[in-house]
Amino acid sequence: MLAVNYMMLRDNMKSCMDKVTDDYETMIVTRKNNKNVVIISEEAYNNMMENLHLVGNKANYDWLMESKKQLEQGNFSAHNLDEEYSYE
Repeated sequence: MLAVNYMMLRDNMKSCMDKVTDDYETMIVTRKNNKNVVIISEEAYNNMMENLHLVGNKANYDWLMESKKQLEQGNFSAHNLDEEYSYE
């Protein structure tokens, strides 16, 4: 996580935004009176929103936790993607 002040951001906007998007950095812009701002990439934001949606619903969260538990206990099966399956 990077921290920059407003003046540094203003003077180096392109390079700061490139760090956020190209290097997957999170940037905190420090401001007076502790009114700071966080800058993240659109990709990181979309990923965060998707994760919030998935775990924000109790049924989804419970299903994910049960799946995780089964995986950790070795209760899974592996398949080759090129195998043909019959759905009859």
